[in-house]
Amino acid sequence: MKINYVITAILMMAGSFAFAQDASNLGPTDAGLMAPPHVVPSIAEQMRNGTFIEADNTPMEGKPKRKIGNTIVPGKGSSGIDGALQTDPPFRTGKAPILTFEADISQATPSDPTGAAGPNHFIGGWNSAFRIFDKTGTPLTGEASLATIFPGNAIGDPIIFFDPYIENEPGEPRGRFVITEFDNNPNGFNVAVCQGPDPVNDGWYVYTTGFGTGAFPDYTKFALWSDAYYVTANIGSSNRVFAVEREKMAKGEPAQFLAFPLPGIATNGFYSPHGFNATGGSEPEIGNFPLVYLQDDAWGGVSEDHLKIWTINVDWDTPSNSTISNPAQIIPTTDFISVFDFGSFANLDQPAGPDIDALQATVMNQAQFRMFDGYNSALLNFVVDTDPTGGELAGIRWYELRQTEQGEPWTIHQEGTYTAPDGRHAFSGSMAMDIFGNIGIGYSSLSSTESLSIRYTGRLADDPLGDMTIAEELIAQGGNSPTTRVADYVHLSIDPTNDQTFWHIAEYFDPTRRDVVGVFEHAVPEANDVAIINLTPNTGELTDAEEITVEIQNYGTATQSNIPVSYSIDGGALVEETYTGSLAPGAVDTYTFSETADLSGLQTYRIETRTSLGTDAFSENDIYGENVRNEEELSIADLQIENAELIISSADNKHFDIQLRTIYDDKLHLAVYDINGKLLTSNYLVNEGGRYTYNLDMSYVASGTYLVSLGEGELQKSSKIIVR
Repeated sequence: MKINYVITAILMMAGSFAFAQDASNLGPTDAGLMAPPHVVPSIAEQMRNGTFIEADNTPMEGKPKRKIGNTIVPGKGSSGIDGALQTDPPFRTGKAPILTFEADISQATPSDPTGAAGPNHFIGGWNSAFRIFDKTGTPLTGEASLATIFPGNAIGDPIIFFDPYIENEPGEPRGRFVITEFDNNPNGFNVAVCQGPDPVNDGWYVYTTGFGTGAFPDYTKFALWSDAYYVTANIGSSNRVFAVEREKMAKGEPAQFLAFPLPGIATNGFYSPHGFNATGGSEPEIGNFPLVYLQDDAWGGVSEDHLKIWTINVDWDTPSNSTISNPAQIIPTTDFISVFDFGSFANLDQPAGPDIDALQATVMNQAQFRMFDGYNSALLNFVVDTDPTGGELAGIRWYELRQTEQGEPWTIHQEGTYTAPDGRHAFSGSMAMDIFGNIGIGYSSLSSTESLSIRYTGRLADDPLGDMTIAEELIAQGGNSPTTRVADYVHLSIDPTNDQTFWHIAEYFDPTRRDVVGVFEHAVPEANDVAIINLTPNTGELTDAEEITVEIQNYGTATQSNIPVSYSIDGGALVEETYTGSLAPGAVDTYTFSETADLSGLQTYRIETRTSLGTDAFSENDIYGENVRNEEELSIADLQIENAELIISSADNKHFDIQLRTIYDDKLHLAVYDINGKLLTSNYLVNEGGRYTYNLDMSYVASGTYLVSLGEGELQKSSKIIVR
């Protein structure tokens, strides 16, 4: 049994950090350790032992959001016809949904639906609860309160996503689910990372962080990047965007957070920037995390419509070296009108009842990032008014941005404004891109004569730029919408098993408020298309003769063999070999290169692999890369704390008194592992007069032998305890 230890000096006191700044970059405004992670048993275990907390279906008003609109200057801003408005109708026939099912009948106002697919599950969430389904839409659990994952907290606004880059135990599918919600005790947010790929039967590492600002982080949006989970918030303080230490969280180890300002943003009310969320394919390189927000020339302080992009670089070893750009780019756009009713939140007409909130000034959940061979792509969208006469007709302004490589400038590859047929509003969109570069967009729609419905459209990669070319399809038609406030966000995600199936969850009324899931695809199979979808080794203790193994998937309709494959380390010389097996349509096989790699340095390596099938119909998806770090692993049996005495006593074999006398510094790390090395709990103890005392509650585990470790790195003491 081995545990990784990276020995770092973390002396962080919130509010007392001093950070160097220069004219182009700003340092963090806050930094520290998140609260010690709490290990929550699996949902299956909670259902067995009676601790599962059912969702509270008492009608409730969601926590107020966007109470203060942006400062609108009367008579200022763009007018007339939207210059990016799509005028050509879709020329491709749409495909009906593969599957639709109801995720919940929500009593929350609004439900704020979110969800994602994993290898074998879909998790759907709404304002204070979630439910786990198999991929036929069959529920595997009851409706669970968020307090099932976050003890004592079901305040709401969850964001659920799937991290496809985390490796699990051998033989298990790759990736983990992540569930988040905000927290007002302290002001911050909770993040739960599943311990494995199965959200029903695997436990959860749960983290809480606060920011020391006294301000509540409203409207949080999460984005996955290689070095962190990044969070934006509508928050009335100098802290506007946050990073939490993703890699540590996947292991259940103590993890840091950083908070940054958002320099140069022009808005005086609601803040809704969004980080670029890595969705699949290659893992992004470490660093240069992009963040985007729209800027409307109708707002005070904005002279022309544009997008602002910031870049964040974190340094977890020396957090004070972390920076956010000021900002990195200002990208002019075709003029748009993102203002409805001078910034109020009752905008779109419906057959009966009040006008519905259009969700203006909001980069919708999520802004998606994907790497291709030769360029990186990012998608984002927000609602605009397309009626040039002064009335209101909501459309979706969408963008595909590209850059030649990470850290390089972004440019607009295409932009368009999509409006729904039959004079209906189109708003509350969510976009994603599949492995072939096809775009899917799910959205909400209604008019003065038609109640709220959930629909989707999209385009294929080679279609004319700026147009959604696939005819609109229906997921669900509602019959009622008696409210102003409908779903502050919706969520479209990509299936990690094939990287081409879209899963969309949104809110409608039939006749009461509920969330519906629609599953669809746009891909048109080609005869010849192969891609690498995974590689090993993974981060760990590596050598100077590591075998590089890749997984190759056949996305085409024809069997393939003799596929050229290659890899390079940190942009060095290509190692080129040939996969000589036979790969049937849809099949996945592995290939191990005969030439090994020297990964013995204690550093992070960028390994990039490639297929080079001469007849490949879509070569842009041929490249696949990951960041692999060599970490020295120390056996905990070899580590001791000098001048220390460890005393463990127990009165009932479930509650242990731990005492430690030592000259160690002011904080001491405690961790408990089971016999297989899985972390059960982690905490920091405080030194009081040279002695640490702690009552360890093991009443939640089965009988058996466990390992308690105290201290970190070379200053560590460990002992076994037996629970009967």
